[in-house]
Amino acid sequence: MTSATTRASDVDARPVPLSTDDLGFCFAEAHVALAPTVRAAVADVVSLEAREAADHAQTDRAILAALGARGLLRAFAPASGAVDLRAICLVREGLGWASGNADSLFAVQGLGCFPIHAFGTPAQRERFLAPAVEGRAVGAFALTEPEAGTDVASLATRAERDPSGDGYVLTGEKVFISNAPIADHFVLFANAEPAKGRKGITAFLVPRATPGLVIDGPTPLVAEHSIGALRLDGCRVGAEQRLGAVGDGFKIAMATLDTFRVSVGAAACGMARRALDEATHRAIARAQFGKSIGEQQQVQAYLADMAAELDASRLLVLRAARLRDDGAASITQEAAIAKMFATEAAQRIIDRAVQIHGGSGVMRGVAVERLYREIRALRIYEGTTEIQRVVIASRLLERERARQGAQATRAERA
Repeated sequence: MTSATTRASDVDARPVPLSTDDLGFCFAEAHVALAPTVRAAVADVVSLEAREAADHAQTDRAILAALGARGLLRAFAPASGAVDLRAICLVREGLGWASGNADSLFAVQGLGCFPIHAFGTPAQRERFLAPAVEGRAVGAFALTEPEAGTDVASLATRAERDPSGDGYVLTGEKVFISNAPIADHFVLFANAEPAKGRKGITAFLVPRATPGLVIDGPTPLVAEHSIGALRLDGCRVGAEQRLGAVGDGFKIAMATLDTFRVSVGAAACGMARRALDEATHRAIARAQFGKSIGEQQQVQAYLADMAAELDASRLLVLRAARLRDDGAASITQEAAIAKMFATEAAQRIIDRAVQIHGGSGVMRGVAVERLYREIRALRIYEGTTEIQRVVIASRLLERERARQGAQATRAERA
């Protein structure tokens, strides 16, 4: 069944309840003004995905064009220079409510734009960034390899100096690259100095039509998602396509992922909100034993737990986003907590929504069934839940060691 059929048959689709009112202390006036634009963009997405289209790639590109027309893609390259993370979270929460595919398209467009905005030359921004933030071109972020996921330092893709000119020859393989089937350019990472390990990792801007670049896909997944693989066989790029200096790749990759990790939690909140909306509607509409199932205490307990976990998730996500927007030196722990808690909570919330729906909850084309498939990937990409736990615990232990060390030093001086 196509994504268009699934979206068109979503049960009781309602306008996205995106609001900044309930958590007003987390937002600024600009975010309040942004919310109606996000709601309008969500309506665009729902309309586009409801159309029967033989070519999914055409629909995906149309979604990005619509987001660009609304000005939402400029969030990745604002004129002020500093990315507004709360604005990105607001967009992802709205898109997550309506369509996991549209949310992914938006997020990966950001991954393909932000590195150029933050580290690119004026010429690179004009060539690659300008059309992407207008929605006329599609970007992608090519980091993951068969044996290099979380362990970025083990990248096997190589960038060797081109003996025939001033440039590089790229050789290797990338997998699970979102937007690959439709991307016009890739921010691609390869090791230009393997002996230096991660200090040799370098970023390159690789257009789709580059000879030696082969794109495989789309890769079929449990939920609709534009994803594929890349093969680089003597792929030549000019020196002007290197992003940053040789060895800056690891820094560029981490800066990008650190910026967007919090927003994964925002997308999870959007999906969880949709599940709660569908579940409360179902609890009133469905009658058993002479009364609505919402009058059953167990169903009420489910709904209460879902609402509490959703509120907690939004607070954690927006805390991390606001800290970054306010200039915090580091939000590593806060981002890890937000991403871990929000994605895990969303999985539980959606599971309960399916349970409340009963048999209809596993019917293809029902909103909660779609959400059940879409949420799973969020607990994996941009750092698995297990990795987030390691990050959180490491920070806690690091601070405690520092405290004990300082205490011991004071004791010695005394």
